[in-house]
Amino acid sequence: MKKPLPIGVDNFEKIIKDGYCYIDKTMFIKELLDLRGEVNLFLRPRRFGKTLNLSMLRYFFEDTGDIKKNEGNKTLFQGLKILEQGEKYTQHMGNYPVINLTLKSAKQPGFESAYSKLRKAIADEFQRHQYIVASEKITEEDKKLFQKIADRKAEYDDYSGALEFLSKCLYEATDKKTVILIDEYDVPLENAYFRGFYEEMVDFIRSLFESALKTNNYLQFAVITGCLRISKESIFTGLNHLKIISVLDQRYSEHFGFTESETFQMMSYYESENRFPTMKEWYDGYTFGDTEVYNPWSVINFMYDLCADTNAFPHPYWINTSSNDIIKDLIARADRETKGQIETLLGGGLLDIQIHEEVTYGDMYSSGENLWNFLYFTGYLTKESEYFQESSIFLRVRIPNVEVKTIYQNTILNWLKAAIKKEDFRDLYHAMEEGDARRMADILNGQLFRTISFYDSAENFYHGFLTGILSQSEDYLVKSNRESGNGRSDITVKSPSLRGRSFIVEVKVSDSVDDLEKDAEKALRQIYDKKYREELRLEGYRKIDCYGISFFRKDCEVCFGERES
Repeated sequence: MKKPLPIGVDNFEKIIKDGYCYIDKTMFIKELLDLRGEVNLFLRPRRFGKTLNLSMLRYFFEDTGDIKKNEGNKTLFQGLKILEQGEKYTQHMGNYPVINLTLKSAKQPGFESAYSKLRKAIADEFQRHQYIVASEKITEEDKKLFQKIADRKAEYDDYSGALEFLSKCLYEATDKKTVILIDEYDVPLENAYFRGFYEEMVDFIRSLFESALKTNNYLQFAVITGCLRISKESIFTGLNHLKIISVLDQRYSEHFGFTESETFQMMSYYESENRFPTMKEWYDGYTFGDTEVYNPWSVINFMYDLCADTNAFPHPYWINTSSNDIIKDLIARADRETKGQIETLLGGGLLDIQIHEEVTYGDMYSSGENLWNFLYFTGYLTKESEYFQESSIFLRVRIPNVEVKTIYQNTILNWLKAAIKKEDFRDLYHAMEEGDARRMADILNGQLFRTISFYDSAENFYHGFLTGILSQSEDYLVKSNRESGNGRSDITVKSPSLRGRSFIVEVKVSDSVDDLEKDAEKALRQIYDKKYREELRLEGYRKIDCYGISFFRKDCEVCFGERES
């Protein structure tokens, strides 16, 4: 039996004890100890192993206050790379109290409910350290405050200073400085920005961090993870000792996500290496520092499917695990220039952007550069190359892989459907009923000019575009036959009444603008040659019009056929 795959399992102890497949990332510990940063902020896209790595750090460093449990934690690392590095590193095992706090659950619609969720997370961590209340070294007054926070009965200021207070109590009880681990620090900030209570959340997170990280004499070191770097002015005020490790940095580059060799090794273990080209096309393409990285969440999910069926199709597993609000806003707000840039990226092209690592959500729409930076740091774009010009760093960025491209395409199609519903297409229907191919082409060209198109899977795009428009009429039933692949026409449009009108539409995508007219005629001929009208005739329709429509980028041609009646 092969080891099970840890889908959704981000607890290091559970992965090791329950025998899940584990890609050894323990050299992260060595690099952390070698570089000795006091406060380290790691920025990586969602689902790239940040939570699991923090869990690993907790089980390595934590002195639980229980000798037997400490020894149990040490056994979790048997056979892993960190134990081969010698006493210089192993002496740190089980040697520090650890505060482990995740902020990823604070996604509520209002500040009070989001704050309540954060307060619960803090209280739970106090309860995890309840054992220190028995220490005679902690004053009665501090014990009372400790219990109030643990019971969620303390005041706002007590919670905003809770991490510093807990590290103080841990130091007094153990004579050891504390390791602080904070996971997904920016989730409550992103949520608050899109929900409209950003300033209130910033105030709380700033107070929480300042007290714990700025002048905390009881801190050994801290590791914070997130997706975006919120500017120092807004969150990390005065933290001059903060080390920020983004996807641009050479250091720590192989510890989040899977390298190519790790991915291939996993596929070999599960005897699926013949599907490696598909794995690479769909889930590779990220560059952290100069390291090529695969999306670990998607790799594991695809491996899971391959274990059941070696011919399994790939899917965009990442799409439902990461907030796509930024993509939605980008598309909804896009002007003509931005639409052109999106189309360039979807066509496999590159975009040059100037890097701004210190931004806030409020800055997102102040310039196009900020928005592209957000997309880069959140994993929707990746670095192809970089260069230095006039004291600034510039990147040439692209869409990482097929999986991410499908996120753009699906978001564009959903936006397109919503935009089409707001339009009045009565002129198009009238032109269609009157056989006015020129007028139909003019209306469709106008729509194409205003939308965002993608051309690598152009047939699906244009078919969806046309189906969406034709479906707006209350007088006709529209059926897309593309999915059936059974020799039917692309689209049928028919009146609910058999005495009414019906239409057959065949779609072609041209290789150049010069081919539009002949391809529209070819589409029309196909309707006749393959007898697509027979199905409507058998249903009882007598008035059947035929249209061949060809597309090339922002242009289309419509060809009207003879009328059957």
